[in-house]
Amino acid sequence: MTAPAFHEIAEQIKAGAVALVPTDTVYGLAVSPEHPQSIQRLYRLKRRAVSKNLPIMVASKRDLEELGADLNAAALRMLDSRYMPGPLSLVLSIQPKKAPNWLRYRDEIAVRIPNDHFMLQLLALTGPLLVTSANRSGQPTPALAKDAVDQLEGAPDLIVDLGPRRLVPSSLINCRVMPPKIERVGAVSADDIEKHLYGR
Repeated sequence: MTAPAFHEIAEQIKAGAVALVPTDTVYGLAVSPEHPQSIQRLYRLKRRAVSKNLPIMVASKRDLEELGADLNAAALRMLDSRYMPGPLSLVLSIQPKKAPNWLRYRDEIAVRIPNDHFMLQLLALTGPLLVTSANRSGQPTPALAKDAVDQLEGAPDLIVDLGPRRLVPSSLINCRVMPPKIERVGAVSADDIEKHLYGR
């Protein structure tokens, strides 16, 4: 992927395009949080209930701070683990006074820093993006971009096909509760998560 291509894709997403993009786990649908109509399109493509908030991908820990995320001790331990960047998602509380306008109606976020060159380069240009798996809600995510598109209710504006994905979802840890709760076991095992959380 050339530098101009990165910039072109980033500019289109920033302008409101819904993009199918490769991540370090599965293909995802990505959209700028600054475009409510594009967010609604993403929900329709997936047939996802609008009551379900969309996860957020960022390029760095600094981006999390700019989102107003409450980085408590558990969150910081996981952010400093070898799984960040990587297939690990964290549920965090938000400090409303520090959060951007597009998060003003939410009290929590699910965030991830992907271990993927394309996504990290893209996020560095776009800022935080709403990214969810590119599959019809309730269905498995295909390994190939073409199959992912075929499953959707229509086509995204951009399709970035970089070959098959791993098809292993990220593990999800709720850091808003004490002790932190593993909500989903994916690419990172429960044992490995607990070792980093509790030093076991």
